[in-house]
Amino acid sequence: MTVDLQQRWAAALLAVRGAGGGPDPAPYAANLLERWAEPQRKYHTLGHLTAVLDHLDVLAPHAEDADVVRLAAWFHDAVYLPERSENEERSARLAERALPEAGVGPEATAEVARLVRLTVGHDPAEGDRNGETLCDADLAILAAEPDAYAAYAAAVREEYAFVPDEAFRDGRAAVLRQLLDLPRLFRTPHGAAEWEERARRNIAVELELLTA
Repeated sequence: MTVDLQQRWAAALLAVRGAGGGPDPAPYAANLLERWAEPQRKYHTLGHLTAVLDHLDVLAPHAEDADVVRLAAWFHDAVYLPERSENEERSARLAERALPEAGVGPEATAEVARLVRLTVGHDPAEGDRNGETLCDADLAILAAEPDAYAAYAAAVREEYAFVPDEAFRDGRAAVLRQLLDLPRLFRTPHGAAEWEERARRNIAVELELLTA
């Protein structure tokens, strides 16, 4: 998995920074992979990163710049502490520091940071094709088969093991209701056609279990 991810990072980085050259992509990949493998992560792991990148391969035709979106996927949970509420902001700031050092220009760097911040609410503006693509890829787990969805929900609970049961149930239920209240969970044509119905069914089942 690690070698494949290193190659995918290098391909996206080189595509975005173009022919101008820059430093070796490998150390940046190593730093990000180390972050994604931190022990406090139970769902937001290398497996999640890989899944998001895989979904982006499917959704890439919808994006204005699929490789910029791929870089945003690498950074979107690069800083992750379950007890902190500013993970996306800190991840965006990491991108703003690291990408210029890696040879990425200011416009692409700003777009990556914007996309990372967008994953706070997963509610991109109409016509924001890069934002729609990243958010759909990040939320695709919601449309998993029931067993995989149950494993995802269990991993999220494990990440928040420090939260008492009642408080977790209330907080998680609020998050699920916010998702169900969105007019659409998925904004890309593929996501809307293939994932919307199953995701809403999975969320409804989890919500029913939490509030039973």
